[in-house]
Amino acid sequence: MTNHIRTCLHCGLRYDWRRSPSGSLKMTYCGSLCERADMGFTIEALLSGQRVLPREWRDLLAA
Repeated sequence: MTNHIRTCLHCGLRYDWRRSPSGSLKMTYCGSLCERADMGFTIEALLSGQRVLPREWRDLLAA
């Protein structure tokens, strides 16, 4: 049985979590783009000290 195949929480793509470029959430997202799209930030950005805006503020600033 292949326990390394997961389904991305954001896009629904089936992927091998061992090859996911998402640094911290490999078993949740197929890549860092889906991680950022779903949560609004990546865990790596948060840990590196980058400023993370709540989703509501990002939407207002983008308008």
